[in-house]
Amino acid sequence: MIDIRPRAELGSAQHGWLDTRHHFSFAEYHDPTRMHWGRLRVWNDDSIAPHSGFPSHPHRDMEIITYVRKGAITHEDSLGNRGRTVAGDVQVMSAGTGITHSEYNLEEETTEIFQIWIYPDQSGLPPAWGTLSFPAGERAGSFVTLASGMAADGDALSIRADARLVAATLSAGQVAEYQIGAERKVYMVAASGRIEVGERIAAAGDGVAVRDETQLSIKALEDSEIVLVDVR
Repeated sequence: MIDIRPRAELGSAQHGWLDTRHHFSFAEYHDPTRMHWGRLRVWNDDSIAPHSGFPSHPHRDMEIITYVRKGAITHEDSLGNRGRTVAGDVQVMSAGTGITHSEYNLEEETTEIFQIWIYPDQSGLPPAWGTLSFPAGERAGSFVTLASGMAADGDALSIRADARLVAATLSAGQVAEYQIGAERKVYMVAASGRIEVGERIAAAGDGVAVRDETQLSIKALEDSEIVLVDVR
């Protein structure tokens, strides 16, 4: 099953400094049919105005991945970590027993991010944070694993969940394949461009929810950047 969830039909909120779309129930947006997708709990599509952002706030027992699509995000937390993650790169925060953090756009341009929350396999672990740079060329034409809790993905940022985040940049006409394991689900969003998945068309910002499939063939109908999460 491949279900296209148009961006225009997602939950949304505008706060002046923040324009956000919610792929799953979040904050004041509630849809009992879209509470999660397997262990994937949140996928927010955020546009953050220059010199604004999320002030310090707490999390616990959640794996939080921030994929920066445009601009940069600056993170600071109660563990003493501080870092700036730029477009195309990823940061991971394992909230564990509890962590307080802030995320600000300190740039002169709007920053665009996907923030993705995944339930951890085990609760009560110490909190942690990390970020890595992933050269865009490495994901040209095929999927590259950026964050993972799977032992085989040793070069990726580590998360504490049986899940994987991958990304690809495809030129118009290129096709990327992704194998799906038994009893697993996939959720995918084109950060830019337009794609064809199993004879279905998804535009930038649309959600693509996949289950009961063993392989995906994704064709770029125009130059596209694709982010995919694989979960149980």
